[in-house]
Amino acid sequence: MLPAPKQKGYVTNLDLTLFGLGTALFPRVLTGLKFPSVVNFLHFLAVPLACGSVLIGSRSKDPKQLALTKRLLIGLFILLIIVCASTLINQAGLINAVLDYLLLAEPFLLILTIVCMPMTWESYHSFRAWLIRAMLINTLFAYIQKYIFHMDKLIGGEDNIKGLFIGQGSGHVIGGSVAMTFAAYYCINARNKPLWFRLGIAGLCINHVLISDTKQVLVAFLVAYLLLSFVNFQDIKRALIYLAIGIVVSGGFYWAIYNFEALDAYRTWIRPELYAADGEATLLKFATFRIVPQYFHSPLNWWLGLGPGHTVGRLGGWMLYNYWDLLSPLGATVHQASKEIWVVVGKSWLGDKSSFFSPLFGWAGIWGDLGALGLAVYFYLAILVWHYFCVTDTSKYLMMTLFVFGTIFSQLEEPGYTLIVASIIGLDWQAKRLANLKKLGIPI
Repeated sequence: MLPAPKQKGYVTNLDLTLFGLGTALFPRVLTGLKFPSVVNFLHFLAVPLACGSVLIGSRSKDPKQLALTKRLLIGLFILLIIVCASTLINQAGLINAVLDYLLLAEPFLLILTIVCMPMTWESYHSFRAWLIRAMLINTLFAYIQKYIFHMDKLIGGEDNIKGLFIGQGSGHVIGGSVAMTFAAYYCINARNKPLWFRLGIAGLCINHVLISDTKQVLVAFLVAYLLLSFVNFQDIKRALIYLAIGIVVSGGFYWAIYNFEALDAYRTWIRPELYAADGEATLLKFATFRIVPQYFHSPLNWWLGLGPGHTVGRLGGWMLYNYWDLLSPLGATVHQASKEIWVVVGKSWLGDKSSFFSPLFGWAGIWGDLGALGLAVYFYLAILVWHYFCVTDTSKYLMMTLFVFGTIFSQLEEPGYTLIVASIIGLDWQAKRLANLKKLGIPI
């Protein structure tokens, strides 16, 4: 039996969750309207608050749901212990620990929030419609920036096409990532819309990626699709279908970059000499793993890293520097390792060419800040989500894109993107739960 819904509390939790998601997606728009820069940090308060409200108000009696919630909470608690331990042994600032933990834990907290919410079909469709509108607005912003304001003609070129993420250094990459997520999700899930309409939306989103020149986004989504075909190898028929589609799409893409001017930028880096053991791309990409160990002062650093915000995660890579006036009075700390890696980037002729070659990428950042233990616990949390909450191929595919992006740039710690993926994973889980309840004849 489902508990009797408490309409007032339920509506509050739904609104609070959407507010938390909105504060991660729209703060750059608000700062562009002269809101204070502190609005960029509001989601760090709103999302945990929504999660706490839902967990406290939950009256679920479902043993499976309770067990999954407990496992995820234990994993998040272990991650918190590791962040605190790394902070202590490296004398990092308390604000570093808080922000680093939230950057990593926030998507898992949002999944927990959505999964534990007593949704009905009505609330599910309301949440889904809000999410689709937000992703659509992101692409509409990109088209306005390109075709009305011609921002690609300004200094910075196509990097100025940022969608919702105006004024953010990597905003064009995040905007493109959200656009492709929208394309994948809408094409597969908007089954009440005709195929031509869904393909049209996908085309608009792909063009968003092209006009923002975020080459890595298309590549990441293609690689994630190929990886998913191997992960689904248990189901041989499905794996072969996925693999065949992936091979055809990859071959078509390779052909297209040599035959369409709009894609010719993808040919720029097809230069094998860059990727040799002593090639410039290889040396730059793995600079973090050469430099960070030089600053280890104890064997514990191999296990706990150099401290939150002290290497190449989003926090240490640029967030602390961008908000130093705001965070310095709160005791924020920076580390020489982070500065030295930026020096390497500045000296390399590839440093400002493409984030493909950036040493400031997600997995390197987690390892550098929190060591092998931090990386292991993060993988543990990801495996829990994959195994228990990714109940559709769409969810698994989008989760796989996060894994691939973690090898390229900072998307693992970009709330504007990770919370979108987390929302879709949670919503797909709720859709399956609601469908199962309907089969059992339980009113919802």
